[in-house]
Amino acid sequence: MVSREAQAPWLLLASLLTLGTMLTLFVVRPLDDNRLTSWQWVFARTDGGRLALWLVLAVLFAHLAGAVQWRRLRLGPLLVAGAFGVTALLWPTPEVILDAARHFGQAKSIGLHGAASLLQAWGAEIPAWTDLPLVPVLYGSIFIVLGEQRLYLQVLNSLLFAGTVLLTWQIGRTLWQEELGLIAAALLLGMPFLLVQVPLTLADVPTMFCVTLASFATLAALRHGGWLRIALAAVAIALAVFSKYSAWLMLTVLPVLALVEARGRTPEVSRRAAAVAGGALLLAVPVLLSMSELIGTQLALLREFQAPALGRWSESMVSTFLFQSHPFIAFAAIASLWLAWRARDGRFAAVAWLPLLMLALGVRRARYLVPVMPMLALMAAYGLQAIRGAALRAHVVRCVVASSLAIVFCGFLPFLQRNSAANLQTAGAYLDSLDDEAVEVVALPQRGARVNPGIVVPLLDLHTAKRLVADAARLPSPPELARLPLRFTWEYRHPQFYGETGRGAQALPVAVVAGERGADLPSSLAQRLAQHRLAREFAVSEHVFGYQTLVSVYLPESSHGR
Repeated sequence: MVSREAQAPWLLLASLLTLGTMLTLFVVRPLDDNRLTSWQWVFARTDGGRLALWLVLAVLFAHLAGAVQWRRLRLGPLLVAGAFGVTALLWPTPEVILDAARHFGQAKSIGLHGAASLLQAWGAEIPAWTDLPLVPVLYGSIFIVLGEQRLYLQVLNSLLFAGTVLLTWQIGRTLWQEELGLIAAALLLGMPFLLVQVPLTLADVPTMFCVTLASFATLAALRHGGWLRIALAAVAIALAVFSKYSAWLMLTVLPVLALVEARGRTPEVSRRAAAVAGGALLLAVPVLLSMSELIGTQLALLREFQAPALGRWSESMVSTFLFQSHPFIAFAAIASLWLAWRARDGRFAAVAWLPLLMLALGVRRARYLVPVMPMLALMAAYGLQAIRGAALRAHVVRCVVASSLAIVFCGFLPFLQRNSAANLQTAGAYLDSLDDEAVEVVALPQRGARVNPGIVVPLLDLHTAKRLVADAARLPSPPELARLPLRFTWEYRHPQFYGETGRGAQALPVAVVAGERGADLPSSLAQRLAQHRLAREFAVSEHVFGYQTLVSVYLPESSHGR
């Protein structure tokens, strides 16, 4: 066993490589074409010194953490708790992706009318677009039990992310050994883009959990058998089926797992695999048949609109795997291919299948790769086994995690908090301080932004407990609607719960959402606001995105609000 003192030069080299790699990415940041957290937006030219300081502190922390006697601690539970804690620090992130409006609206409808009405309302009163019902049901159930607050959804997503860390650890431990599983679990904290997705009201993180759960539950059922494990695997697969259509493709990992486990005991594993598949079909097929007409329409939309549009919305692999995830993870994943080939390790196919499938299919958008990240972490953990010394291997992992967290908290989080979506967050908090029970929302059309302005109403609703009132009138759709990335916003209709109250509209506070400060008000609106006064403006902007949400709140002259 090599002593830590003998490895000291290598530990120092790993630290210097970490600093050098991350600062090189800062220099070449124009190569990052991510559509949300590109380094060229997140880090300005003047941020180099600040970033270098954060990275130095991160590497020093990695060295100090190496002095802790980790063998005396229960690393698995510690990593799971750390995953929840890190993402909890990201809860102040505003809702920066417009898809959140859709998921929140679906969940609110379920929260108001109950999950039992879902099958009748899904795709009718509850617009479904290309979504499946599991995630809205989860969110809506939380609204039923705990109340309608975004924080509760963020707690759920952090728990699901922590659960994914736990499952990744267990998959690595089951296929190989404890250390590899722990490294893979830790590497999930080395993916900045993944971390900032956790606080958002989207389906990606729950889908990641469901796919990973289905993979581990199937692995356990195939390896150990037992009706309880088989039943749990069937339930897990059904949950993944109802989470997102892309999960159907990702569930192709399950036959690969069966093939891996069947080596040397084919009859036994075949019987278990058939039992798992039969149970999953029994759970999923009746529900899918009951929604067959809607599902057919959604699949046609995915085939005719979403699939061709991927080419127009693409992000480079350089961006996704070097900037949005730690580059050491990508390098280790590449190395794992050689190591597994040299060792003729058939088990490796179970974790390499999904990342390689996504590459082969040309999926070039970071958000769509989120459910695959646990398998990428397992590939990278396998590749890191090329580093012979355990102390050096652990230090590299700590450098990956520490430097990635520095990127998140030094760059990604501050940038997202400057996003104009933060105005909806702060405006919602201000509206909650008013005495009025309801607030009228007026969303003005924006020049050059190909987004239906009405979509902002549910996004504001995410951040306030007030009842929102919005005009049901719709703007005409643009002629290029069929090719617009945010086409769903134009097909959005305000649900009934945003209808008029019994009070006159003039007596209500009015929140006007515009794309720029001092935007001209339509004459009809200006006339209605003649007896109002401008009380507050919320005008934070990152000056990057074409669609902006700047909020002005007008109060009736008789109101005592600040």
